[in-house]
Amino acid sequence: MDIFQVIRDRRSIRKYKDTPVEREKIEQILDAARLAPSWKNMQCWRFLVLTEADRRARLLAAFPDDNPGKKAIAMAPVVIVVCADPCESDVENGIEYFVADTAIAFEHLCLAAHALGLGTCWMGWYDEAQIKRSLSIPDNIRIVGITPLGYPDQEPRARPRKELAEISFFNEWRSEAC
Repeated sequence: MDIFQVIRDRRSIRKYKDTPVEREKIEQILDAARLAPSWKNMQCWRFLVLTEADRRARLLAAFPDDNPGKKAIAMAPVVIVVCADPCESDVENGIEYFVADTAIAFEHLCLAAHALGLGTCWMGWYDEAQIKRSLSIPDNIRIVGITPLGYPDQEPRARPRKELAEISFFNEWRSEAC
């Protein structure tokens, strides 16, 4: 699949078939994430892949009941907890680069999954401390996001996007009122 088509067509998936995901595909997706660029090439990201139902179930209490992603976590055959070790990154101009680095790797993961016919949904609304306790993730590690992973069981919704002229400026900034 062409990279531009993958970027155009990828959507958040919240309903999954109970079909297992092949380990080779999971490893291919993780390898795509591994190849992401990072601050000083420090590669601070870590991926906890949950394929056992009881381990995935441990996550559910950390998601608010009104979080629409909670059902996706319960339904998906795989969940990936995307983490970072801030000690393997740095802060510059007040920006904690472990977040940016891991976000790039996370997006590589999501795009690779879509290219392989799998769905993902980047989730960030959860109780990080509770997840760390339930999965024995060390205190120094940060959870940047979580995604269910599996074969989609839904047609994704269209996603409206701003026009390019609204978000890009050539040579000088155009001020806009809020």
